[in-house]
Amino acid sequence: MKRLPLMVAVILIGSFITSCGEQTKDTDRVKTVKIDTVRTECAQTILQYPGKIKAAEDVNLAFRVSGTIRKIHVKDGQPVKAGQLLAELDPTDYQIQLDATEAQYKQIKSEAERVIALYNDGGTTPVAYDKAVYGLEQISALYKHHQDELAYTKLYAPFSGFVQKHLFESHETVGAGMPVLQMVGKGSPEVEINIPAAEYINRERFGNYQCTFDIYPGKTYTLKQIGITHKANSNQLYTMRLQLETEGLPMPSAGMNTMVSIRLNDEASNELIIPTNALLQENGRSCIFVYHPETGIVQSKEVSILRLTSDGRSIITSSSLKPGDIIVTAGIHSIRDGEQVKPLAPASATNVGGLL
Repeated sequence: MKRLPLMVAVILIGSFITSCGEQTKDTDRVKTVKIDTVRTECAQTILQYPGKIKAAEDVNLAFRVSGTIRKIHVKDGQPVKAGQLLAELDPTDYQIQLDATEAQYKQIKSEAERVIALYNDGGTTPVAYDKAVYGLEQISALYKHHQDELAYTKLYAPFSGFVQKHLFESHETVGAGMPVLQMVGKGSPEVEINIPAAEYINRERFGNYQCTFDIYPGKTYTLKQIGITHKANSNQLYTMRLQLETEGLPMPSAGMNTMVSIRLNDEASNELIIPTNALLQENGRSCIFVYHPETGIVQSKEVSILRLTSDGRSIITSSSLKPGDIIVTAGIHSIRDGEQVKPLAPASATNVGGLL
């Protein structure tokens, strides 16, 4: 009768020992992490930014004098040639002004020519001569000014292109310098992109430029840099303008969206590229875990971050890291320096996503 409690005690002790063994085994279980390979920065030589097509020539046209619009000669979207008459003001007031000045000019000119002739013959004083000459110059300038004002009542196309929009109608009154028509040129359009400061400081490494359009699949356009602003906008971006070369390709229209690719000149061989999610911030330092396949041990290495790329990677430098090293990219927050880990199995036909 006493054997039964003894057997129960043995079973309980065995269960306890087994449970502790399994618990210890669970505690010592090797963690699984995802790994990737360190590459040289030259393997990532292309930067990409969204851009927008801008007309090479895009201007607001205005009269240089004020007045009432007599007639708008063009319609929105109409192609025009350089020098073509676009609009005109009522010239009546300017014509009257010019006629009055012309009559005055002819009178003063005749009198000045008479005084100058007398002076050349010694028949008048230098004072009278100077007065006649200055008076003629003054009325000549006024006469020319009024001629120009009459000419300014007509607005001509400064270049060949298209009328984008007219802002006023006939019989409306406009002031000098007030935009009346919007016009874009026929020349090769430009592309405008905005780049962050991290890439702006490396602009000397920018090599060639290309762009693509979703509406023109399979076609690649060459670009040539025109210029870049040296002051950031409110979003801390620098605007770059690029000339679009369209020879043999469809002509994009102003306002279209495009994707610009910038190829870098590979000069910085000491720069490395890694996935950004491999970086661990500790005590103000940036670190990564290097995986040693021969032992399965991970080792923490400090790195310096230079800049981030648009595809979720980081450009770094490190004296203790080299291309080809294997690093941990997922699971970095659950492991520690010197710990043994197991890499996640690569994806295959029977292991979709590399989860097994």
